[in-house]
Amino acid sequence: MKIAVIGIGQSLRGDDGAGLEAVRQWKENFPETASRPEVRAEASELPGLALMDLIQENDAVILVDAVRSSAKAGTIHHIEPGDLSTFTSDSQSAHGWGVAETIQLARQLNPALKNHPIKLIGIEAGQMAMGSGLSKPVQNAMPLACCAIQTEIEKLL
Repeated sequence: MKIAVIGIGQSLRGDDGAGLEAVRQWKENFPETASRPEVRAEASELPGLALMDLIQENDAVILVDAVRSSAKAGTIHHIEPGDLSTFTSDSQSAHGWGVAETIQLARQLNPALKNHPIKLIGIEAGQMAMGSGLSKPVQNAMPLACCAIQTEIEKLL
């Protein structure tokens, strides 16, 4: 089984970079899992159609991204693809193409993907100001996000 762990976000937009940072830290904290031949870690600063290729190339996918809901910043969410519409994301491209639309299109174009597990780990964003780093609550949530990634991988292996 080929598993992709994909951090999504824009590193120069505050908490929008949470998914990228979580995957980076997961690789550092769980090197034995991250180095397994069936596990591949990726970063995607532009989710759009490039993300669709990453989804289709693997048997299972764990997406890690900043989300926005009414929860407090740093909250870790375990989201099913069908639940994405309840969250908003500032990580969409200029054309409004985000994670939910990418998953939906990939599954429409390749019906076999409907049986592929896609897990989403959302990290509640606080601020997404251009040029700023991660907020303190999101920085503090990184160990939990790393553990959530590891748990999902262990379930798939």
